[in-house]
Amino acid sequence: MVKKSIYEELQQKVKQLEKELSERKVTEEELLKAKKLESIAALSGGIAHDYNNLLTSIMGNISLAQTYLEHDDKIYGLLNEAQHASVLAKALTRKLITFSRGGAPIKKTVPVSPLVKRATEFSLSGSNIKCEFHIPDELWLVEIDETQIGQAIYNLVMNAREAMRGGGTIRVAAENVNITDGIPALKEGEYVKISFNDEGIGIPREHLKKIFDPYFSTKEMGTQKGMGLGLSICHSIIKGHSGNVDVGSQEGAGATFNIYLPASDGKASKEKPEKSQKKATPVIGKGRILVMDDEKMIRHLAGEILSYLGYKVSFSKDGAKAIEMYKGAMESGEPFDAVVLDLTVRGGMGGKEAMRKLMEIDPHVTGVVSSGYSDDSVMTDFEKYGFKGVVAKPYSVHEVSVVLDEVIT
Repeated sequence: MVKKSIYEELQQKVKQLEKELSERKVTEEELLKAKKLESIAALSGGIAHDYNNLLTSIMGNISLAQTYLEHDDKIYGLLNEAQHASVLAKALTRKLITFSRGGAPIKKTVPVSPLVKRATEFSLSGSNIKCEFHIPDELWLVEIDETQIGQAIYNLVMNAREAMRGGGTIRVAAENVNITDGIPALKEGEYVKISFNDEGIGIPREHLKKIFDPYFSTKEMGTQKGMGLGLSICHSIIKGHSGNVDVGSQEGAGATFNIYLPASDGKASKEKPEKSQKKATPVIGKGRILVMDDEKMIRHLAGEILSYLGYKVSFSKDGAKAIEMYKGAMESGEPFDAVVLDLTVRGGMGGKEAMRKLMEIDPHVTGVVSSGYSDDSVMTDFEKYGFKGVVAKPYSVHEVSVVLDEVIT
């Protein structure tokens, strides 16, 4: 009995050691993957910022040019097409922002099943692929950024669609699961598991560990093929929600991707009623506006737009100069009615710090924050930082006019 007890104890220790080694291996792999994602985060964020500045100039000038034309003018219609293409280009920056620090999820507590169905059906529209849903009514609520999770689902389904060029069926299932120690990449707790099973060509065993790596793709590179970012974006999004995504596959027998999202014990967020669509006509105003932006083309555009709207405009390249100008205007008896501050300034004081210092000078300062990082916490919770309004880049004449009309009393 003693020998048996010792043997059993040794067996338990061996199992425990194997488990620890397995968990350590998974952790090391996750850390390596995270480092790879971090290595392109700065690049992606910088590209997104510069890209949005370019789009701001393009879209702003288009909308400004349209104000001088009649709606039935052929040139107006052509500009409208260019504006529509720019809006589509704007959506591409969100994929880059997902990798950057500006891509923090804006969460709310919701049932996930409507989003899963909507995103899946949208991804399969126009294809020869059928979809079967197996989602119970009693699914737990989750706290998510619906836009980001929708993007993650879209990327997974599009990956399955690419693997099923001859058609077939994608089976989407969801269930409530309680994770103990079965998945090293997840903390213990309650999760909603969403599975996507396809009938595609499958994934070779040697590719399974690389499938979520940035720029890894089994498809030919090029404008019409994958660039190896779809699944890594999905991985980044799910990790940003404290969840996990994994894959199981056999070559020639399809693949199954599983998303795990932490369950929420909160109440579902109430949907805000849709506001009636505002008139496209810009709101004319009056007053003095100080614009701080480190990009010359943005300052020029802002000047054209604000002058058209009836405002007198002054400019600054960074926050320090803006503070100096604001203080000088107050002392001269001709204060600014509002300041529009760029959130990010290379090599200088940005809008967040500038606003803090401006409030010390004038507690009643009317500040409007502007940035290409639409998901930044300052942009999503601007009042917390003292701002009265927000204008996300790229913006139109109408959007700027409405915000200024609202904040200037």
